[in-house]
Amino acid sequence: MNFQAVRSIYSFEMARFFRTLSQSLISPVLSTSLYFIVFGAAIGSRIQEIDGVSYGAFIVPGLIMLSVLTQSISNASFGIYFPKFLGSIYELHTAPVSFIEIVLGYVGAAATKSALIGLVILATAEFFVDFEILHWGAMLAFLVLTCVSFSLFGFIIGIWSKNFEQLQMVPLLVITPLVFLGGSFYSISMLPPFWQTVTLFNPVVYLISGFRWAFYGTADINIGISLMMIALFMVICLGIIGWTFKTGYKIKT
Repeated sequence: MNFQAVRSIYSFEMARFFRTLSQSLISPVLSTSLYFIVFGAAIGSRIQEIDGVSYGAFIVPGLIMLSVLTQSISNASFGIYFPKFLGSIYELHTAPVSFIEIVLGYVGAAATKSALIGLVILATAEFFVDFEILHWGAMLAFLVLTCVSFSLFGFIIGIWSKNFEQLQMVPLLVITPLVFLGGSFYSISMLPPFWQTVTLFNPVVYLISGFRWAFYGTADINIGISLMMIALFMVICLGIIGWTFKTGYKIKT
């Protein structure tokens, strides 16, 4: 394992994050704060509780997941796409660096950025609503697993994308709707039986449900199933990335 290569890629990506701190950190925090104001105050005044939790506190895990998912994908996809765009990706091919080390560097940096954003939003939520976290270990585990798995997914999008439009298409047109329809602002038990069944095909439901269980001990999906779905998603992403580097798909051309 070439740890120097991993550290170099990781350090370069983290340095870019801190150079653009206003865009990378402050912007998502401000956006999430607006959600707290609109949904927590305006709608929360009309919906008192869901599953014994005040509405303002109930949406905290969902809003954190919304930011973490989109930021994980954006950071990882841009991180690998930009070297392709500049042509510097070929320097990685000629360097004594394996695809595992490349993935560790880029995905590790993207997951770290997303986790930091998630923790900052968690701290920001304290200014808007009162909430508690029953299972700190599970909360951190779900946060890290989500950051890593969707950073891997973002890495795939960065390899697949031909231009900046395609780079933004999946997060905007696929991930954001899935998060909104995945129980971020409501419990799926509030839906009619037919739509509850349809919602189970949304992979984001399992992430939000497990993350909310870590906060309040209540979940729409069994915690074991949520963990299994996250693990399955990570294995699929790793398999796709491994195949991509093995075949050189959209990397060596």
